[in-house]
Amino acid sequence: MVRFSASGVRLDQALAFEANTSRAKAQEWIEAGLVTVGGKVVTKPSYKLRGETVEVEPPPPQPASVAAEDIPLHILYEDPDLIVINKPAGMITHPAPGVYSGTLVNAILGRFGLDLSLGESEEEGGLLLQAQKPELIRPGIVHRLDKGTSGVIVVARHEAAHRRLAEAFAGRSVYKRYIALTVGIPREGLLSAPIGRHPVDRTRMHVGGVAARHAQTEFEVLAVAEPHALVSAILHTGRTHQIRVHLKHLHAPILGDEVYGKPSELIARQALHAYELRLQHPRTGKYLHFVAPIPADMVWAWVSLGGAWPEDLQTENPRAEAVGPYC
Repeated sequence: MVRFSASGVRLDQALAFEANTSRAKAQEWIEAGLVTVGGKVVTKPSYKLRGETVEVEPPPPQPASVAAEDIPLHILYEDPDLIVINKPAGMITHPAPGVYSGTLVNAILGRFGLDLSLGESEEEGGLLLQAQKPELIRPGIVHRLDKGTSGVIVVARHEAAHRRLAEAFAGRSVYKRYIALTVGIPREGLLSAPIGRHPVDRTRMHVGGVAARHAQTEFEVLAVAEPHALVSAILHTGRTHQIRVHLKHLHAPILGDEVYGKPSELIARQALHAYELRLQHPRTGKYLHFVAPIPADMVWAWVSLGGAWPEDLQTENPRAEAVGPYC
């Protein structure tokens, strides 16, 4: 209950201030008949107060929801406990401010109907059934891939599986290998370089940035097409934008990375692919191994640079009608 008195101001203005809400929300409450002035219901937001007592009982906030959508998915594996998906580049993992459709979460809700209460791990905020923002609803999501990064991602189907998978990722017992095309040839080996927020641009990460945290990536150069390289990156930690930031730090930013490098005519996103994932099954403990073939746009870009793919890497073959940076 919000109760106050005011004089000489509009009802909606005073209510918005006293209830610490937006003027639009205050007008909504008034027009819905939830506000009394001097004991009488007033439904006119422009009503000018004359010292009366105003009372309102705001309705309880409604839990946010995310729409289930019929979006095709490339399923690598599924069972009653988990789903493994080859995420395409351009798809956001979960809703974000201003982006509430077309995400992986929308797609898995449409295909598998997961419980919305199956949110993030306790370490990252607990179950989000009561979340008031759609971007906080992330059913089954254990880890993330950037919008422009393609490749293998695992989704839990129930709370027990989610908890065990989250513990495995937090405990660094999951093997994650990525393939990247770089502008420059990075130094090979294990790089230990803490990552934090960029001191000026808060949307970017930076080696040695604000509140930097320990980060390790193991790099191997698989092939070279001067001055570019085909690089394998194994994550030993899971910091935001870790591979992209570490490669920039090594003076070999990812081809097409507009944030940490520069755009490329050869590919319309950063040339980074989550190629390989190994983990223990959350129920049986059996080790599972998944590979997502390298997508056609990266294949085309590397070949266009004069590179050849190592025989042990699985790749998609770009169709004649689909070659180019947007295939």
